[in-house]
Amino acid sequence: TYKRANLLFKNPERLRALLLNQWRPVQFIFAGKAHPADEPGQRLIQEVYRFAKDHEFGGHIAFIEDYDMHVAKFLVQGVDVWLNNPRPPLEASGTSGQKAALNGVPNLSVLDGWWKEGYDGANGWAIPLPPEGLTDQEQDEHDAEALYRLIEQEVVPLYYTRDQDGIPHGWIKIVKNAIRTNAPRFSARRMLKEYVQRFYTSGSRHEQVAAEALNHVSS
Repeated sequence: TYKRANLLFKNPERLRALLLNQWRPVQFIFAGKAHPADEPGQRLIQEVYRFAKDHEFGGHIAFIEDYDMHVAKFLVQGVDVWLNNPRPPLEASGTSGQKAALNGVPNLSVLDGWWKEGYDGANGWAIPLPPEGLTDQEQDEHDAEALYRLIEQEVVPLYYTRDQDGIPHGWIKIVKNAIRTNAPRFSARRMLKEYVQRFYTSGSRHEQVAAEALNHVSS
């Protein structure tokens, strides 16, 4: 439940206005599973499902059942923005957001997990960390307000700002930045290369030096 999939539902009226805007409509797609023993997680998914079935939102909220790696493959390639709003500091990493960025999908997330390192101000959007000492409810209210503001004032306007040929140049710039800044850093290739250079190669050199010193002492 720390993922807070229901954070978007804090203000239904504001959400409805966002989804059903005549000129700049928005759609949110949810997907996920809860462990059979995770009752709070199951209740959260039930809440998402109820909103998805609510006719007042005009089909602009969708829930994809039976989420797995096959479904995830299409999501990280096909959506326009990857929304992730876990409760800080509980996000361990956020590999789904990394995969989305590699596919040119900008992230909108809290500054926690990988996004704290990956966000640079020009490759996506960040929900600022709340002041210290807030209760969970107060933190949710703070983050929900920031989330609505970012979507209303930055994400949606940029997506729908297009030239006479229908090309969203500002959006494309962020898409390219998402790939350029994140692809080299968040990959297994970079990780393995760094391990070899910083640990394995370095360790073998230390062993060689130690062996040479031992031989020198022995002689």
